Amino acid sequence: MDGNGRVGRLMITLYLVSCGIIKQPILYLSDFFEKNRGAYYENLQRIREKNDLPRWIKFFLQGVIETAKNSIQTFDGILQLQRQVDAKIQTLGSRSVRAQKVIYQLYKRPIISAEKVAEAAEVSMPTAYKLIKALEDLKILYEVTGAERNRLYVYREYLDLFTK
Repeated sequence: MDGNGRVGRLMITLYLVSCGIIKQPILYLSDFFEKNRGAYYENLQRIREKNDLPRWIKFFLQGVIETAKNSIQTFDGILQLQRQVDAKIQTLGSRSVRAQKVIYQLYKRPIISAEKVAEAAEVSMPTAYKLIKALEDLKILYEVTGAERNRLYVYREYLDLFTK
């Protein structure tokens, strides 16, 4: 999409935030507009040529509805995943509190290093590596670099919720 289209969508989203309709820009309409690129440009052209603002508003609101439905599905998936992961974490016994701290961090940033695990769990590096191993065994974390050093781990199931 052209730069003007992105700016326009951003402005609409920021306008909705400024009016208090949404608290923060949580509806990312870019995917809808990208999937419906032809209709997007057709509706913009109709505004220019025929001043057909009602048709544009209807198209835009269709995007809001579709994006909101997708967001609800994603949110439901996150809640379901959270319950499943919490149940898995409880099997770690005394390590579950530290593991929960790591999981909390993963919801903010689903890719993490051993150093960040140690920081989040407030543990030493050897303990962080043991915790990582436990989370890998539970199929929560997956190593993605294939490297010996500076490995990164991903919370894949969480990321997958956003790529449906």
